[in-house]
Amino acid sequence: AQRRGYEIHYMEMNDLHLDQGKAIADTKVVELKEDPNGWYEFKSEQTIELSELDAVLMRKDPPFDTEYIYATYILERAEEQGALIVNKPQSLRDCNEKLFTAWFPELTPTTIVTRKAEKIKAFREEHGDVILKPLDGMGGASIFRVKENDPNVSVIIETLTNHGQNYAMAQT
Repeated sequence: AQRRGYEIHYMEMNDLHLDQGKAIADTKVVELKEDPNGWYEFKSEQTIELSELDAVLMRKDPPFDTEYIYATYILERAEEQGALIVNKPQSLRDCNEKLFTAWFPELTPTTIVTRKAEKIKAFREEHGDVILKPLDGMGGASIFRVKENDPNVSVIIETLTNHGQNYAMAQT
């Protein structure tokens, strides 16, 4: 984009806001460089209506939480105001990266998603060596490999599901 003469604006979720219904962002104009030790430089700061940008690319690591959902609502408002949002906000909400794999079971390990400890325990008993993980984590955080006869299986399940309040994923 920079090579083609476009100005690049960088923003994070906390830079997005609504003002009288208009989707606004506090941005930093960034210049990319060829130096691998200093490959970008922030040049200036601007507050801009998102509809004034040529495109907005939404890229955010988990967690997929209410703040993330609120950000997609602001981006959806920008889209309604004429902004091109790459990765449609509705799709970002609909397609949780871990849970969306359920639509493609032929491409994934055997998987269950549940809040019920007894179902996770039965899955582990059936399959022996399993992986347990939260739906909203990233970077390997809170992912457990549970082997047959693991003495910590109950506490792992309680922790992941917050005593049945949160969904967790179990895979072979």
